[in-house]
Amino acid sequence: MSNNEKKKYLRRYLDAKRRANLLQEQIESLRENKTSPSGTLDGMPHGSGTSDLSGYAARLDELLRELETEREMQMITYHEIWNQVKKIPNATEQEVLTRRYLIGQSWEKIAVEMHYSYRQIIRIHGAALQHFSW
Repeated sequence: MSNNEKKKYLRRYLDAKRRANLLQEQIESLRENKTSPSGTLDGMPHGSGTSDLSGYAARLDELLRELETEREMQMITYHEIWNQVKKIPNATEQEVLTRRYLIGQSWEKIAVEMHYSYRQIIRIHGAALQHFSW
Protein backbone atom coordinates (compact mmCIF):
# COMPACT_ATOMS: atom_id res chain seq x y z
CA MET A 1 0.00 0.00 0.00
CA SER A 2 1.16 3.55 -0.69
CA ASN A 3 2.31 6.12 1.83
CA ASN A 4 -0.75 8.24 1.02
CA GLU A 5 -3.03 5.34 1.94
CA LYS A 6 -1.11 4.87 5.18
CA LYS A 7 -1.41 8.58 6.02
CA LYS A 8 -5.12 8.50 5.29
CA TYR A 9 -5.50 5.53 7.63
CA LEU A 10 -3.48 7.26 10.36
CA ARG A 11 -5.45 10.52 10.03
CA ARG A 12 -8.73 8.79 10.87
CA TYR A 13 -8.34 9.43 14.61
CA LEU A 14 -7.79 13.18 14.28
CA ASP A 15 -10.70 13.37 11.84
CA ALA A 16 -12.93 11.62 14.38
CA LYS A 17 -11.69 13.94 17.10
CA ARG A 18 -12.56 17.00 14.98
CA ARG A 19 -16.05 15.64 14.29
CA ALA A 20 -16.62 15.07 18.02
CA ASN A 21 -15.39 18.58 18.82
CA LEU A 22 -17.72 20.04 16.20
CA LEU A 23 -20.67 18.18 17.71
CA GLN A 24 -19.68 19.43 21.17
CA GLU A 25 -19.62 23.00 19.83
CA GLN A 26 -23.07 22.53 18.30
CA ILE A 27 -24.41 21.29 21.64
CA GLU A 28 -22.89 24.24 23.49
CA SER A 29 -24.29 26.66 20.93
CA LEU A 30 -27.75 25.11 21.16
CA ARG A 31 -27.69 25.31 24.95
CA GLU A 32 -26.39 28.88 24.90
CA ASN A 33 -29.05 30.00 22.44
CA LYS A 34 -31.79 28.43 24.55
CA THR A 35 -30.62 29.95 27.84
CA SER A 36 -29.72 33.43 26.63
CA PRO A 37 -32.45 36.05 26.67
CA SER A 38 -33.63 36.90 23.21
CA GLY A 39 -36.36 39.35 24.01
CA THR A 40 -36.73 42.53 22.07
CA LEU A 41 -36.84 45.83 23.85
CA ASP A 42 -38.99 47.70 21.38
CA GLY A 43 -41.76 48.61 23.83
CA MET A 44 -44.33 46.57 21.95
CA PRO A 45 -46.34 43.81 23.62
CA HIS A 46 -45.23 40.30 22.82
CA GLY A 47 -46.44 36.82 23.68
CA SER A 48 -46.42 35.41 27.16
CA GLY A 49 -42.82 34.26 26.78
CA THR A 50 -43.67 30.61 27.15
CA SER A 51 -42.40 28.33 24.47
CA ASP A 52 -42.51 24.68 23.62
CA LEU A 53 -39.20 23.09 24.62
CA SER A 54 -39.88 19.77 22.92
CA GLY A 55 -38.10 20.77 19.68
CA TYR A 56 -35.08 21.97 21.64
CA ALA A 57 -35.02 18.83 23.79
CA ALA A 58 -35.31 16.56 20.76
CA ARG A 59 -32.48 18.32 18.92
CA LEU A 60 -30.29 18.32 22.03
CA ASP A 61 -30.95 14.63 22.61
CA GLU A 62 -30.11 13.84 18.99
CA LEU A 63 -26.82 15.77 19.18
CA LEU A 64 -25.90 14.14 22.49
CA ARG A 65 -26.47 10.66 21.01
CA GLU A 66 -24.40 11.55 17.95
CA LEU A 67 -21.62 12.85 20.20
CA GLU A 68 -21.62 9.68 22.28
CA THR A 69 -21.44 7.53 19.13
CA GLU A 70 -18.67 9.69 17.65
CA ARG A 71 -16.61 9.54 20.85
CA GLU A 72 -17.01 5.79 20.97
CA MET A 73 -15.77 5.50 17.38
CA GLN A 74 -12.95 7.92 18.22
CA MET A 75 -11.74 5.69 21.05
CA ILE A 76 -11.96 2.55 18.92
CA THR A 77 -10.01 4.26 16.12
CA TYR A 78 -7.40 5.55 18.58
CA HIS A 79 -6.76 2.09 20.00
CA GLU A 80 -6.70 0.49 16.56
CA ILE A 81 -4.11 2.97 15.26
CA TRP A 82 -2.08 2.89 18.48
CA ASN A 83 -1.87 -0.92 18.35
CA GLN A 84 -0.55 -0.72 14.78
CA VAL A 85 1.97 2.01 15.61
CA LYS A 86 3.29 -0.04 18.55
CA LYS A 87 4.26 -2.80 16.10
CA ILE A 88 6.97 -0.59 14.56
CA PRO A 89 10.26 -1.78 16.07
CA ASN A 90 11.92 1.67 16.23
CA ALA A 91 10.78 3.72 19.25
CA THR A 92 11.68 7.04 17.58
CA GLU A 93 9.54 6.21 14.57
CA GLN A 94 6.71 5.20 16.90
CA GLU A 95 6.97 8.52 18.71
CA VAL A 96 6.88 10.56 15.50
CA LEU A 97 3.75 8.76 14.28
CA THR A 98 2.12 9.06 17.70
CA ARG A 99 2.85 12.77 17.99
CA ARG A 100 1.69 13.48 14.44
CA TYR A 101 -1.39 11.26 14.08
CA LEU A 102 -2.65 10.66 17.62
CA ILE A 103 -1.68 13.89 19.36
CA GLY A 104 -1.94 16.05 16.26
CA GLN A 105 1.29 18.02 16.64
CA SER A 106 2.82 20.01 13.81
CA TRP A 107 6.15 18.95 12.32
CA GLU A 108 7.81 21.94 13.96
CA LYS A 109 6.44 21.06 17.41
CA ILE A 110 7.52 17.44 17.00
CA ALA A 111 11.04 18.55 16.06
CA VAL A 112 11.29 20.79 19.12
CA GLU A 113 9.82 18.21 21.51
CA MET A 114 12.08 15.42 20.25
CA HIS A 115 15.21 17.60 19.86
CA TYR A 116 15.66 16.86 16.16
CA SER A 117 15.79 19.14 13.16
CA TYR A 118 12.65 19.61 11.12
CA ARG A 119 14.28 17.81 8.19
CA GLN A 120 15.31 14.86 10.36
CA ILE A 121 11.73 14.49 11.64
CA ILE A 122 10.50 14.33 8.04
CA ARG A 123 13.07 11.59 7.33
CA ILE A 124 12.06 9.62 10.42
CA HIS A 125 8.42 9.98 9.41
CA GLY A 126 9.21 8.59 5.95
CA ALA A 127 11.02 5.62 7.45
CA ALA A 128 8.17 5.05 9.91
CA LEU A 129 5.66 4.96 7.05
CA GLN A 130 7.82 2.38 5.28
CA HIS A 131 7.68 0.18 8.41
CA PHE A 132 3.99 0.82 9.08
CA SER A 133 1.33 -1.66 7.99
CA TRP A 134 -2.10 -2.70 9.14
